[in-house]
Amino acid sequence: MDSTWLIATHAIAASVVLVLGPVNLLRRRRDAAHRALGRVWAAAILLTCATSFGIHPHGFSWLHGLSVFTLVSVSAGVAAIRRGDVSAHRANMAGCYLGTLIAFGFASLAPNRLIARMAVEEPVTLLGVVAVVLAGCALVLSVVLGPVGRRRAAPAVPTR
Repeated sequence: MDSTWLIATHAIAASVVLVLGPVNLLRRRRDAAHRALGRVWAAAILLTCATSFGIHPHGFSWLHGLSVFTLVSVSAGVAAIRRGDVSAHRANMAGCYLGTLIAFGFASLAPNRLIARMAVEEPVTLLGVVAVVLAGCALVLSVVLGPVGRRRAAPAVPTR
């Protein structure tokens, strides 16, 4: 069975997680934009985890265990914020992002993994995919956050 589409979906979703994660984690304001980006991020990380279970050429590995842990952690983070427990929400989501960074490190640095092979064998294709993912994330950010630097005008106060 050709799993190219599955690996591509997994890689693109993981890339979205890597790009959007720090935006939401480092933003000061916890507003509607935070919630919208959080929903996109959570959907991307859930898709990353789900697709990982279809990628097991040599059997399941510790990375699949990390996917299970991430599924539980994202669910706990969502449940925490619905309960109003901001600190638990923050800890779960930051932990999920850290786990994704660790998994990405292993997935990209191991010489037998697809990312490392593409960097050597097809660097233009890899750069093209990265450019498309970054452009897509920039589009999501521009839609959710609006134009950078432009503030809403304060409502006019009638004078007497």
